[in-house]
Amino acid sequence: MMTENPLTHLDDKGAARMVDVGAKDDTERVAVAEGFIAMAPSTLALIVEGNAPKGDVLAVARVAGIMASKQTSHLIPLCHPLNITNATVELTPVPAGERPDGRVGIHVQATVKVTGKTGIEMEALTAVSVACLTVYDMCKAVDRGMEITDIRLLHKSGGKSGLWEREA
Repeated sequence: MMTENPLTHLDDKGAARMVDVGAKDDTERVAVAEGFIAMAPSTLALIVEGNAPKGDVLAVARVAGIMASKQTSHLIPLCHPLNITNATVELTPVPAGERPDGRVGIHVQATVKVTGKTGIEMEALTAVSVACLTVYDMCKAVDRGMEITDIRLLHKSGGKSGLWEREA
């Protein structure tokens, strides 16, 4: 028998459960996540010039990320469905020489907001993940070697635990 488990998605016997948030207060909650999709410089040039075979990669990936944030509870089994109040996804081309590691690609950042009883971190992380996957899907015909990396939470605010920010 387990006691005092800090993993709230487990009951006292270790079985998975959805957390009961019914008694929590509604608060404004914000989460910011980021990721990176590395690619060949020629692939980035196709995207920036608008010449990718499947069309406007950045616009489609932006919409895909926003849509994904709204579907998180359908993808992650123990997530609560949330009434998202705002979701933005920014995709920024990163040419050679801008990153310390020299990699070229697209930096993706998602900001998702809700007024509710539970956090919105998973929605921001899902938005970034799906935006990166969409870039991959739209460009895989010209660059199967793309690599999705560095998906992580940068910031979360609201709720009982308050503010959390990733250290630089």
